[in-house]
Amino acid sequence: MSHMLPRLLLGLVAALVPVTAIAQEAAPPAITPAPTPAEAEPTIVPMPSPTPILPELSALDQAFNQTGLGKDADEMRMRVELRKLQNEAANDPAVIAAKAAANAAPTDLEKRDRLREYYELNYGLMSKRASNGAVRNAIEQSKKEHIALLSQPRVRPGSGEAPAATPKKKKHKSGKKF
Repeated sequence: MSHMLPRLLLGLVAALVPVTAIAQEAAPPAITPAPTPAEAEPTIVPMPSPTPILPELSALDQAFNQTGLGKDADEMRMRVELRKLQNEAANDPAVIAAKAAANAAPTDLEKRDRLREYYELNYGLMSKRASNGAVRNAIEQSKKEHIALLSQPRVRPGSGEAPAATPKKKKHKSGKKF
């Protein structure tokens, strides 16, 4: 029997090998694989033109003028434009006549009224010629400040405003009596 044992084992191994080989075969694929790059349709890539399309020179100038160079540079640009507008408005004949009329007013009340007309004319002309909204806002703010200086609420309240009360001074009593 000891002779038979190796043969039996050898026969058993020989019988099992074909069964395991059949069990390890791959199943047919149920999903079709993605096409390889060689099978895919080629995409057409446009070639870049040798000379790129450039914007007009005026468009470039406008773009560079609008870009902010920093807070200080923007403020300087605003001041320069405001000063240019002030000079143009100051040389206008109607503005010159309004200023002369304000300076020739016989009473303080008439002078304030004529100065109000002068400021309306002067700043209106400047606002009309302003190039952008930020400059117009600065002009409007300056106009409001100048016109506010003309009001005298303690002398003659305007537009229904009540004059501001004057603070009363406290009297200091000394505790010493002689």
